[in-house]
Amino acid sequence: MSLENNKNAIRVIMTARDTSDRLSIKDNIAFQDDIYGVENNVINIYDDIEYQEIIGFGGAFTEASSTTLDKLSKSKRDEVLNAYFNPITGLGYTLCRTHINSCDFSLENYSYDDVDGDVELKNFNIERDKRSLIPFIRDAKNVEGSEFKIFASPWSPPAWMKTNNMMNCGGKLKCEYYETWAKYFAKYIKSYKEEGIDIWGITVQNEPKAIQKWDSCVYTAEEEKDFVKNYLGPTLLKEGLGDVKIMIWDHNKERIYDRAKVAFYDTDASKYIWGVACHWYSGDHFESLSIIHDKFPDKHLIHTEGCVSENIQSGSWENGEKYGHDIIGDLNNWVSGWTDWNMILNENGGPNHVGNYCDAPIIADTKNNTLIYKSSYYYLGHFSKYIRPGYKRIGFSKFTDKLEVTAFKSSDGNFTVVVLNRQDYEISFNLRTKYGIANIISPSHSIMTLIY
Repeated sequence: MSLENNKNAIRVIMTARDTSDRLSIKDNIAFQDDIYGVENNVINIYDDIEYQEIIGFGGAFTEASSTTLDKLSKSKRDEVLNAYFNPITGLGYTLCRTHINSCDFSLENYSYDDVDGDVELKNFNIERDKRSLIPFIRDAKNVEGSEFKIFASPWSPPAWMKTNNMMNCGGKLKCEYYETWAKYFAKYIKSYKEEGIDIWGITVQNEPKAIQKWDSCVYTAEEEKDFVKNYLGPTLLKEGLGDVKIMIWDHNKERIYDRAKVAFYDTDASKYIWGVACHWYSGDHFESLSIIHDKFPDKHLIHTEGCVSENIQSGSWENGEKYGHDIIGDLNNWVSGWTDWNMILNENGGPNHVGNYCDAPIIADTKNNTLIYKSSYYYLGHFSKYIRPGYKRIGFSKFTDKLEVTAFKSSDGNFTVVVLNRQDYEISFNLRTKYGIANIISPSHSIMTLIY
């Protein structure tokens, strides 16, 4: 009998600081009959209470990641690809992001059409992406057992379409190019389709509130809504791409509800918008996600980017815990997919054409052809590997806020509970389910996935 289907025992997967446990399979824990009605230190699982269905977990295909991968030996390249996309030996990523045109984690600014005034996009081509980025995506698709959705985000339109005549430093999309920019999305999606890559979804603009020294473009809520309503939505529909998911915002959570309601109160815009995308850089604001769900229950919520810009060289455990905390908080507030930023970066946390370096779950020492797996890699795995597409979040209650918890069930009757302990001490708890009760110890600075 497989452990996942054993109703009498819990399979335990553990990652813990100051130990060798890294997604380690531990001894099973048997359920006991709850004959005495344990009251203290209880985590209840209520599998008849259902919430959102999971789409997936993953990371981003960027030019920085692909060119870093290109500098490794074939064996190391294969190791990275399997580490992320093999569902048995790796993390089994199922939802990934990439960029339209360049982003900060590109080698330089570039677009697919740099011919000034080319409103017919006669010079549009994705030859730049064919050098390194598309081969990375293809290789990921070819990993045994790999199956993932991919969505794409623009950081900036071509410079000639913008008010500041550059891809960096904000600026706005010129009104006369709204239609051209919408057609640009359609050409991008179709061009990738010709390369064997289906684009499942798009976000309208990465971080539309931020004026960055790198590739960026600013939209007000009204501008973004009107662009979708009058140009992007109708254009994709006309081009036979109406099934491509459109997501707005793609920025931090502190004002995500304000942004969402502008778009969704306009029914002519809302009909084209599948959901709202968010980042983590302004703090938790988990409650704002539930507010959007409660107000607009037919819309979906996706976390599309998170990374840590400090502690690149160190093995900081806090980075992994930050991932665990944010993923649990998002999931418990209706997020149905969670995507990390760069999958792999070099020893400097790049390359990056403006020096905006950051950490990644896997860092490659390209000089020595070695790989460093960060704590974030293992923390991500506790979700991506064991909470698969189609799983539904279920109800729970817990006795303390010192433990962070989320719970899911599959359609075939398996249950997955993730428990995060960021405290400096171990915490004992009693997991109470319909199959019985089990006493479990959560070590300090640990994350555990429990499957039964």
